[in-house]
Amino acid sequence: MRKVYQQILDLKGNLITVKAKGAFLGELAEISRKDGRVGLASVLRIDNDKVTLQAFDGTRGVSTTDEVAFLGRSMKAIFSNQLLGRQFSGSGKPIDHGPEVFGEAVDLATPSFNPVKRVIPKNLVRTNIPMIDVFNCLVRSQKIPIFSIAGEPYNQLLMRIANQTDADVVIIGGMGLRFDDYRAFIDNAENSGSLSKTVMFIHQATDPVVECLLVPDMALACAEKYAIHDKNVLVLLTDMTAYADAIKEIMITMDQIPSNRGYPGSLYSDLAARYEKAVEIEGSGSITIITVTTMPGGDVTHPIPDNTGYITEGQFYLHGGRIDPFGSLSRLKQQVIGKVTREDHGDLSNAMIRLYADSKKAKERQAMGFKLSRWDNKLINYQQEFEASMMNLQVNMTLEEALNKGWSILADNFEPEEVGIKQSLISAYWPK
Repeated sequence: MRKVYQQILDLKGNLITVKAKGAFLGELAEISRKDGRVGLASVLRIDNDKVTLQAFDGTRGVSTTDEVAFLGRSMKAIFSNQLLGRQFSGSGKPIDHGPEVFGEAVDLATPSFNPVKRVIPKNLVRTNIPMIDVFNCLVRSQKIPIFSIAGEPYNQLLMRIANQTDADVVIIGGMGLRFDDYRAFIDNAENSGSLSKTVMFIHQATDPVVECLLVPDMALACAEKYAIHDKNVLVLLTDMTAYADAIKEIMITMDQIPSNRGYPGSLYSDLAARYEKAVEIEGSGSITIITVTTMPGGDVTHPIPDNTGYITEGQFYLHGGRIDPFGSLSRLKQQVIGKVTREDHGDLSNAMIRLYADSKKAKERQAMGFKLSRWDNKLINYQQEFEASMMNLQVNMTLEEALNKGWSILADNFEPEEVGIKQSLISAYWPK
């Protein structure tokens, strides 16, 4: 039921305060300007009869005598198989010049799945990226961030994962993207042939801030519906720092008391409510979430990566254009290594990382001008081959091919007794 008011009390930034009764948090409203334009707004705060709304398209042209009509409903996502291959704004409007999508209206920001109905994660999500599949496996229903800094190729990494995953549906949520980044996602999906199973919800840097806040909820609401319909869904969100900054911007405009570094005290809950949507539903599909968190100044103790690290199940640390094996961790990899994957997986990955760590020390000795031993030279040669064949993000190999390549790298640089792997596996997998 529409309720119309003409008592706008205050205009500040994109916020409108109106005197009204009966509104609820998240309720949509229409602002009718004198020039005939009609814009949407969403209720952010209620203080007795003072209702604060966030205008989607800003307050430019709004006067205190304009009409505010409350619509009696909150923002909803539209779910339909027609979503596949399409691109939408944070408010769910098509931005690909395609037709409107009609389907089931889905509530946003609903509670996460009942833990009793969840199953223990135990299925591998393949990416064909050795630094993930071999050393820090992605597990179905896992929630894991990519920790990075501005300038690192994190969007390109997401594109690689989107192209090569074995998930049934890929949903990309872009926040604060430049136009060229947005086009890159589309071009990548078209060129790789993955567009037909991909849905995009995109907030560009020039779009209203409130739409940035809606992107994760839109993406995850649709992901839940696909998962209920027996689909394994991979949700890729970039960049959660833009999302947190949007929360911070609105909070400051509303004169709320800030917490750590100006972010609201609710930041942990805001992030957790989205990350906890990751789930494998018993007898049905699943939602796996990979997010990008850019760390301001590379500071991992910054509130956004700090809170993210507590909520999620590890991280992929992107450094120098590569996934750093020392900063990266998948806490669920033990659920699949050697159980779902080959028996040599765990021993091989552990040995390769240990030798790579030793090679870093040998490289330091070389840089400091120390005389290198025969073992140091072996380690340095191993490091070069390891970085070129395994750490390069352009490398595209199945897990089994990557494991075989790992054995080949060890055999190129070491004797069997030097790698510290048990004899039974050496006998079975060492290249003859």
